[in-house]
Amino acid sequence: MSAGSYAYSAVLMGSPILLKLFEHDEALAGRVFRLIKHQENLFTVNRAPSEVMAINHAAGLHPVVVSAPVYQLIKRASEVSTRAGSCFNFAIGPLVKRWKIGFHGNTVPPESELQALLALTDPHQVILDDAAQSVFLQQAGMEIDLGAIAKGYIADVVRDYLHQQQVTNALINLGGNVQTLGHPAQQAWGIGLKKPFAGPDALIGVIHVTHQSVVTSGVYERYFELAGRCYHHILDPRTGYPLDNELLSVTIISDDSIDGDIWTTLLYGLGVEKSLVCLQEMPHIEAIFVTRDGQVICSSQHKYRFTLLDDSYRVTGNIA
Repeated sequence: MSAGSYAYSAVLMGSPILLKLFEHDEALAGRVFRLIKHQENLFTVNRAPSEVMAINHAAGLHPVVVSAPVYQLIKRASEVSTRAGSCFNFAIGPLVKRWKIGFHGNTVPPESELQALLALTDPHQVILDDAAQSVFLQQAGMEIDLGAIAKGYIADVVRDYLHQQQVTNALINLGGNVQTLGHPAQQAWGIGLKKPFAGPDALIGVIHVTHQSVVTSGVYERYFELAGRCYHHILDPRTGYPLDNELLSVTIISDDSIDGDIWTTLLYGLGVEKSLVCLQEMPHIEAIFVTRDGQVICSSQHKYRFTLLDDSYRVTGNIA
C-alpha cells in the first residue's frame, strides 16, 4: 500500500474484493463496503433471502415484483441473452447448479440429464412486465443467475458513488472486474493480465488504463480435470457443456464494467475471428484475446496500452 492510500480487502460474492483509495478515509471505505454488501444481497443466488432467489422459488407458479435496480439488471440480461446466437444466457442457472464447477463439482453430468436441463434454460421463457416490474419464469425448475453480469453492475455502482463523494482517484477490483477512476500519481493504472493455469502472480503482461474498466474471463478461473480433459465454468448454453474453442481468456476494456461482463461472454462464444469483425463496429469496446497456441491478440490499443512481460507469448492484432 503506497503512502497516503487506503486499501480494503474482503471476500464477497465468492470473490476477493479490493478497494484502493488515495485519500485516507476509513469511513468512506466502510460505506463503500456496505454498498457492495447491499448490492450482493439483492442479486445473489447462493444465499436466501434475495430478490433473485424469490424469483427462482416462484418458477412456474407466479410473477414476482422486484425493486427497480434488480428489474433493470434482469432486463439488461434478458436483452443480451435473447440476441441471435448469444452465448450469454441468464437463464442458465439449472446447468450451473448441476455442474457445480468451482463449487466442488468434479464429475460430468450424463448427457440425458444435461438435455433435460437445457429445456429449462430458454431465456425467452423469462417474462418481464415493465408496468408491474415483475419477473415470471414460465416453467417450474427454471432459475435465473445474474453471476455473469452482477459484478460489473456493482463495480459501476461503486464508481458512481465514489464520483458523488468527489473521489478522483480510486480502483475497485471485484474478483476480476476492475474499474478505475482517475490515475495514481499522474500515471495510468497497471492491471495485470494473468497467465492461464499458472501461479496467482504469473502475468503475461500489463494493461495500462485510465478511467476504464478491465474485465477478464478465462477457462483457468474455475475448472476440474477428468480423463485428461479440462472442464471449465464457461458453459455453452446451446450444448450444456463448457465452451470449446481456441480461447483461454478474453479481456474487455470499456468505460462501464457491466459491458465488460457482457462482452467477455459474447466474444468468448464467437471466437477470435468473428469477434474481431464484431468489434470493428463497436469503438467503445476493446478486447485482448489469449489463445491456446500462445497468442495475445489485441483488437486495438486506442484506449489502453499493453506491455508484454512473458516472451513465450506473441502479441498480434490491430495494434495502434
